[in-house]
Amino acid sequence: MSTIRQQSIISSGIVYIGFALGFINTLIYARALNPDQYGLIGIFFALGNIIYAFANMGMPAYVTKFYPYYRDRMPVKKIDLMGWAFVLTVAGFIIVTIASVIFRDAVIRKFSEKSSQFVIYYYWILPFGFGLTFYTLLENLAWQLRASVLTNFLREFLWRIFVFGLILLYISGIMTDFGLFIKIYSFTYILLAAVLLVYLLKTGQLYFSFSVSVVTKKFFRKIRSLVLLAWTGTLMFNVSFFFAQVVIAAVVPGGLTAVAIFTLAQFIGSLVQAPQRGIAAAAIAPLSQAWKDKDYGRIDRIYRRSSINLLLFSVAMFILVWINFTDGVIFLHLKKDYLDARPVFLFIGIARLVDMGTGVNTQIIGTSSFWRFDFFSGMILVSLTIPLNYVLAKNIGVTGPAIADLVTFAIYNGIRWLFLYRKFGMQPFTIKTLYTLLLGLAGYLICDRLFGHYSGFGWMVARSTLFILIFGTGALALRLSEDILLVWRTIRKRLGG
Repeated sequence: MSTIRQQSIISSGIVYIGFALGFINTLIYARALNPDQYGLIGIFFALGNIIYAFANMGMPAYVTKFYPYYRDRMPVKKIDLMGWAFVLTVAGFIIVTIASVIFRDAVIRKFSEKSSQFVIYYYWILPFGFGLTFYTLLENLAWQLRASVLTNFLREFLWRIFVFGLILLYISGIMTDFGLFIKIYSFTYILLAAVLLVYLLKTGQLYFSFSVSVVTKKFFRKIRSLVLLAWTGTLMFNVSFFFAQVVIAAVVPGGLTAVAIFTLAQFIGSLVQAPQRGIAAAAIAPLSQAWKDKDYGRIDRIYRRSSINLLLFSVAMFILVWINFTDGVIFLHLKKDYLDARPVFLFIGIARLVDMGTGVNTQIIGTSSFWRFDFFSGMILVSLTIPLNYVLAKNIGVTGPAIADLVTFAIYNGIRWLFLYRKFGMQPFTIKTLYTLLLGLAGYLICDRLFGHYSGFGWMVARSTLFILIFGTGALALRLSEDILLVWRTIRKRLGG
């Protein structure tokens, strides 16, 4: 666990620095751009992830699951895994590009009334999706090489630096055309993928072989099954996660303005989920190796410890945001439209708590030989998400997809929890899970009772400080996480305490 803990801490630190920069970017978006422009950026990101889901052809899962088998049996220069992964990913993206041309007229008819700017920049989503697809493929290889700190730096920090530079050029008047901003923005992930590609090539950790190796021949039938099911599973998950912005742009009055409100709430909701990326990335390689070695005890330990660590972070962040949401929008001088993001955040935030509390179940199942279950659980997720999003968006408005998000991800994670429990006797919850939730609730009630009827920056600081003291002290006193206790002891030791 020490390697996972160390990389998780460093990666989580990078993620939070990245989110701080992302917050600055979001603040500038919300203040300097009109809501339609910010909404366009939101739908770019959503559709880029959907393009990735179609184009990746299951290759990231192939790399994640089978790289340990290639590494243990072959010299790195003869591994053909990445060669075939690149070929199939290029083929997948070509298919997506052809489909985007064929369905362009249907898209124009559906979105031109409520989201006309999206129609104008329709084709520029393709380079964004291309870059995201190939970066994610390389990222999965880097995780296997125990380079999760680097990949988190690139995705969470460097990408936001690129975007921050673009925003500065636009708001300073150096770049006067918003259309040029969007066009350059669409190439940011290509630049990121190029940086990671050069690193892997320069360090001698990436070679492209297109001969069919003995390992590929031996595991071909399993690879084929994994690729098909993982691809469809990823497709269903991403469509479920990012479908909300698409349906909002198409059916909710206000179009891209409503997308902007949802996107702001979703970004703030991602703060609740921030540590998950670091912990999940650090856990991938050890989980892959543990499944290969049939070390179920190690998998169970990673499952439990990831759950309580993620839940502690997410509960604290969710309550800190919730008790300060309205004051934050007013203090930061955001447009009044964004006050409507508070109820949206409530449901998205609770959905993220559910997801975080179930630990790294996605990574556990994804690195196992039970990828078929990944497919079937994904089918359930999509079958619920698409109709619920559409119906609730049509009848409730922008809050509807957030409610759908909570319902569907609660069911999805519940099914996956039950599978791991029934199949292996693994489950992430202990009495400490309940203590964490009760501690968070107690901290919220105390802060709300003492400061809930006051507003202003000073009261935001007072509420936040008191909650952190209550929650942090309680977590240490109750010994809710061994990893946090070890970090705390290290800090005290270095401070001479």
